[in-house]
Amino acid sequence: MLTQYVTVLQGTLAPALLIMALNVMLTVGEGRDKPLSAYWRLAGFIIGFAGAIVFAALRATAVINQRTFVNYPTLWCCVIFDVAVFVVVLFARRITTNWHDHRALLDIANAIGAFAIAATTFRALPDVVLRLTIFVEPGDPIFTSDMLLRALGFVLGAVTAIVAALIFRTMRSTAIRWSFTTAVLLLIALLFVSHFTDLAQILQSKRIVHFPTEAFLALVWCINHQRHMVIAMVLVFIIPVAASIVMGFKIKPEGANEAIVRSHIAFRRRAKAAGAWSLVAMIGITFALTYGVAQTKRVITLSPPEDYSLSDGVATIKFSQINDGHLHRFQYKAKDGTVMRFIIIKKNGGAYGVGLDACDNCGDAGYYEKDGKIICKKCDVAINLATIGFKGGCNPVPFDYQVESGKIVIQTSTLDALSTHFQ
Repeated sequence: MLTQYVTVLQGTLAPALLIMALNVMLTVGEGRDKPLSAYWRLAGFIIGFAGAIVFAALRATAVINQRTFVNYPTLWCCVIFDVAVFVVVLFARRITTNWHDHRALLDIANAIGAFAIAATTFRALPDVVLRLTIFVEPGDPIFTSDMLLRALGFVLGAVTAIVAALIFRTMRSTAIRWSFTTAVLLLIALLFVSHFTDLAQILQSKRIVHFPTEAFLALVWCINHQRHMVIAMVLVFIIPVAASIVMGFKIKPEGANEAIVRSHIAFRRRAKAAGAWSLVAMIGITFALTYGVAQTKRVITLSPPEDYSLSDGVATIKFSQINDGHLHRFQYKAKDGTVMRFIIIKKNGGAYGVGLDACDNCGDAGYYEKDGKIICKKCDVAINLATIGFKGGCNPVPFDYQVESGKIVIQTSTLDALSTHFQ
């Protein structure tokens, strides 16, 4: 679930923020007074989204196995329209003021915005769409708790990106215009760097362009910090956050009449709330894309194998070594040279759970103990302690053993016969 969440969140943030930013910067008129070109940005998103779905489907079915064939021209479009939309935002105030006098100029700006949105969406969303193909692991039933958790992570990731963009949008009327414009310009600049980094990587790999050492090192740094650029796209909105909160305190609840006083009070409350909620969104996304990503990449290390007695084809483990109720891991080298592991744990009621450190579903990934639970390293499923020693599900593969006067006795021939589980 967490992997789905952070991956989808990172993939959908850029188009969500760009759409929100251009809607704020280029919005004019209401109702019939709204120009038709204002809907071009929505059309741009729909076209980009539809293209992303088609591209993802072609990749999933291996119809397209060379992504560079599509990504190369797409990235050129992204870079060009990033520059163009930067200029549009830079002059957005002039374009939208008295726009009836230069309607064609506004139409051009909306067209550029639509192309930029389409290109960015098409570039960002195929990898997000492909996450839909891993909801169900091969061989698993369709409807399982794991599938539902993955689906929930996918939905929450997309919703978080959209909600964050909508929260930032609330500052359009509470922050000073220049502060919001500055944040949007920085957002577009970061998008340009991200797109240019991907394009330069292709140019370098195809040997179309040879970068000097300093430029190559800068390219490597950008490649290794793509996720940090996404975080920076969110953090740039700290500028209108600060401006909104300042305005919330700066405007005095006073005026010529009660209506004006009430409007000032409402503005103060709205400005503080917009800034505060935007700050919460920034902190939450930063936390998700740092700590959350780190958790998904955390490697579980299995505890080292313990010593035991091995003599004349018999493995012996004393009760005193395994009576603490914790997971104990042991290692054995089979006759065919395969290094095997098996585990023993004392269960409630005094019985012992004995089995291979492997299962039929997840192979030899192994198990680890966390918060009193035995968990499969591969699928993160907590194993019911009472079922260890029995076949089924993700349980450790059971095998025969004997209990003799304070010790567990295992015939090594039994382990030899199960070595294929570790091959």
